[in-house]
Amino acid sequence: MTECPILTRKMLPKPVDLTIEDPALDFPRAKHAADRRARELCAEPLLLAWFDRAAGRHSPNIVCCREDRPTWLVYALSRGGDLVIDINREAFVFVYLRG
Repeated sequence: MTECPILTRKMLPKPVDLTIEDPALDFPRAKHAADRRARELCAEPLLLAWFDRAAGRHSPNIVCCREDRPTWLVYALSRGGDLVIDINREAFVFVYLRG
């Protein structure tokens, strides 16, 4: 099995950046902000995948890895994910399918 690559900005196709200056920013708050921004950009966004760098978590929690991108990101993009919300320089990333 290949070691999973560390997420970098160049892996994200056309990310929409959000900067949230909140020392208490956690996953629920980040997800709420990403959902709100996604709804501003499209009618019915469907969340396909997410990443939380500090917690070292992502969904879907796929165990196999590729050399070029983390598999949770490959999963979302291969299913049509076309809206990427990047919060605080990849601290949190949410990938949606535009509805």
